[in-house]
Amino acid sequence: MELSPWLVLFGALVQASVILADTNAQDTAGLTGIAASWDTKPSNWDGNDPCGDKWIGIMCIQDRVTSIRLSSQSLSGTLSGDIQSLSELQYLDLSYNKDLGGSLPSSIGSLSNLQNLILVGCSFAGEIPKEIGQLSKLIFLSLNSNRFTGRIPPSLGGLLKLYWFDLADNKLTGGLPVFDGTNPGLDNLTNTKHFHFGGNQLSGTIPSQIFNSHMKLIHFLVDNNNFSGSIPPTLGLLNVLEVLRFDNNKQLSGPVPTNINNLTKLAELHLENNRLTGPLPDLTGMTALSFVDMSNNTFNASDAPAWFTTLPSLTSLYLENLQIGGQLPQELFALSAIQTLKLRGNHFNGTLNIGSDFGSQLQTIDLQDNQIDQLTVGGTQYNKKLILLGNPICNQGNNEQYCKTATQSNPAAPPYSTSKNCSGLPSTCLPSQLLSPSCTCAVPYKGTLFFRAPSFSDLGNESYYLLLEKDMKTKFLSYKAPIDSIALHNPFFDANNNLEISLEVFPGGKVQFGEQDISDIGFILSNQTYKPPPAFGPYYFIAQSYRIATEVPASKKSKANKLPLIVGVAAGGAVVIAVLLVVIFFITRRKREPKKTEERSQSFASLDMKSTSTSVPQLRGARTFTFAELKKITNNFSEANDIGNGGFGKVYRGTLPTGQLVAVKRSQEGSLQGSLEFRTEIELLSRVHHKNVVSLMGFCLDQGEQMLVYEYIPNGTLKESLTGKSGVRLDWKRRLRVILGTAKGIAYLHELADPPIVHRDIKSSNVLLDERLNAKVSDFGLSKLLGEDGRGQVTTQVKGTMVRSPTNLTSLMMIISWTVLICLYFVHVHVGVAGLLGP
Repeated sequence: MELSPWLVLFGALVQASVILADTNAQDTAGLTGIAASWDTKPSNWDGNDPCGDKWIGIMCIQDRVTSIRLSSQSLSGTLSGDIQSLSELQYLDLSYNKDLGGSLPSSIGSLSNLQNLILVGCSFAGEIPKEIGQLSKLIFLSLNSNRFTGRIPPSLGGLLKLYWFDLADNKLTGGLPVFDGTNPGLDNLTNTKHFHFGGNQLSGTIPSQIFNSHMKLIHFLVDNNNFSGSIPPTLGLLNVLEVLRFDNNKQLSGPVPTNINNLTKLAELHLENNRLTGPLPDLTGMTALSFVDMSNNTFNASDAPAWFTTLPSLTSLYLENLQIGGQLPQELFALSAIQTLKLRGNHFNGTLNIGSDFGSQLQTIDLQDNQIDQLTVGGTQYNKKLILLGNPICNQGNNEQYCKTATQSNPAAPPYSTSKNCSGLPSTCLPSQLLSPSCTCAVPYKGTLFFRAPSFSDLGNESYYLLLEKDMKTKFLSYKAPIDSIALHNPFFDANNNLEISLEVFPGGKVQFGEQDISDIGFILSNQTYKPPPAFGPYYFIAQSYRIATEVPASKKSKANKLPLIVGVAAGGAVVIAVLLVVIFFITRRKREPKKTEERSQSFASLDMKSTSTSVPQLRGARTFTFAELKKITNNFSEANDIGNGGFGKVYRGTLPTGQLVAVKRSQEGSLQGSLEFRTEIELLSRVHHKNVVSLMGFCLDQGEQMLVYEYIPNGTLKESLTGKSGVRLDWKRRLRVILGTAKGIAYLHELADPPIVHRDIKSSNVLLDERLNAKVSDFGLSKLLGEDGRGQVTTQVKGTMVRSPTNLTSLMMIISWTVLICLYFVHVHVGVAGLLGP
């Protein structure tokens, strides 16, 4: 098969562009494939040099891509299997892109250097690929808050370096896989410190071998699942465990292992809302415990245990609806750290003696529905929340202040919100902005912090939030995050006992963050780089979408210094290649006749151009507009919207009801030739779909009018840019990329369009620049379609002279036109093609 000279020229230009790239070609192809599967992409993801151009979210070591950090970028679509091309990738963070979903490609398992895989708060679904178990270097795996289904792959037990393992808040089913003699299991993960599996639909019994003395687990969270059976006694082997959540499994039954008090470092114990039986667990010696909740189980009836008064770190004790009786020890209220006691629905009786030396932090004592008949308070009156409703004491007519509901007894104070001392300063900002704690108007990065096991329960204690604000700001600044201040709002405990706090991060020195800023801040939170104060425990963050400022990072200075020389050499080489191709073209044409081209579907070669029929053609991907619609969107074709003239007629700018800008071509009235041009152009353009070719959006055949509706290209023509009329400046590298984009568009028209299209007027004024300065070829609608034999005659208008040319002459003209365009690019002189060809 004869090789098209256009394809040879196109290939040469591609090679010229690769010379300038700092990035490995395989990595560039991989990122391009990934971006193709997204409906949106970061603003500067174009060209072929992700490392050299500092693509947003991309980090490189030498010429290899090692990190993709694109949290909170409003990405939508899927993750392409092209990810496998990035063989040196170490970090992949696509968190907080809620419209990014679909199945995870199994090819992700080929990223042998991957260390961190973070996909928090997206919409990924389907089964977790078992191939992830091949990532032997993986340290951080966070897939929480997605829509994954199916079982936890046993192969994940092969991730022996794993530190953080978070699959919470999905729809996973089945049990916890353990080694079965053939397949690995989670019990192999002896170096993992975090098992976060809550908020799924996991079921079955908890296998005893999931715990062993070699494990380094500090967090084991399986709350809000469907586990059944009993808690295995091997739990007592986890001697460094700090947080344990078995709550809300409902079918979990049997006694709590007696060796649970071996867990002397345990700070958080959640066993509530199950069917646990046997004696109330003995927590003696667990001096690190700060939060205990064993409510709503069926333990044996017992008196208040002795360990009540031996836990010096205890802040919160929740033992609701159990069968605990007897008299409460006065020492319980004197614990120095105690904040909340919720003991309702039990059998406590006799006298409630709070004493006079109750803890200074004690805020709530809830003993509703017990059998208390007397109250004794020491010299200092207890004036915090005390609820005795449903006890015999409330039938005596006194102590009425304690015989109310929780809300009535002490209405909740307004939730905490970061203070802003901005007196004397304007307190109103633009609708998209908020007033920061520093009293400036800006667009904050917002979201919600979910603390899975805080050690405190007093939401009214502002000291916790002030500490968190100060800690976050200090650490964010130490990470070089471009922030000004931190604001926290509306803390509350949700139905799953998570403490939720609204977060606002304000930009420093500007009104809003850029894309790279958001990526960096999101990574600090998704990667757990930021560690909150110990009282808050483990957390995760879910961000809101952010309206991101467009930014184009500057190129490397060293590369910029040598760029003119490189570009000059490449450009000169491209011109020489083009001239040589002209010679090669005619030599090959003279040697043999061209073969018949492949038959084209529904070729236009047989169109009767003498017909005056105005029947509506069948279009692909375009819509019809009424005259009234186009009149409205162009403001009655006002002069203010007149943006140019062409052979077809005037061009107007219009705004669709959706806010999208379009360009409306209105034909010259009374022109029969215009009618024929219109018929040809709309049928032609309906078949043209390429990123470097202007797209037809619709047409109008109404009230004797003939109009075309195109996408609006905001940055004018290449000629206007080169001559300084548009205000758009192109650096040397951008110029080469515009050349490459133009070549792609023309090569598509001539070689891949169905049927092929010969552009009859390649010049800088017919190359438009979109909002990202990508090249868009335009004004080819009057082009002649190649016939099925590839040898059709072409009527070409050059400088007003009609020339009948064979197809090989047309190709010659196109190549020379392209050569002229390249020359114009570097000498800024407008040369006409006719001047080169003669009459």
